[in-house]
Amino acid sequence: MGDRWHVEVDRSLCIGSAQCLHHAPDGFRLDAARQSHPAAPDMGANERVLEAAESCPVEAIVITLGDGGEAVFPPEG
Repeated sequence: MGDRWHVEVDRSLCIGSAQCLHHAPDGFRLDAARQSHPAAPDMGANERVLEAAESCPVEAIVITLGDGGEAVFPPEG
């Protein structure tokens, strides 16, 4: 995983379950409204951040490759 990622949280979908914090405590933060956001939107590929996206009950976390925008999660198709 040597790629650069861009991570976003769709705040209209986020329900504040904090699963992202459970899986990647250094990758996400909750604000006062319990809405998640990435600690740093642009980062190196990170298995824990991918696990956080996969565990989100509403698939609010979107990961794309930083250099081309191709989907990492959720996968296309």
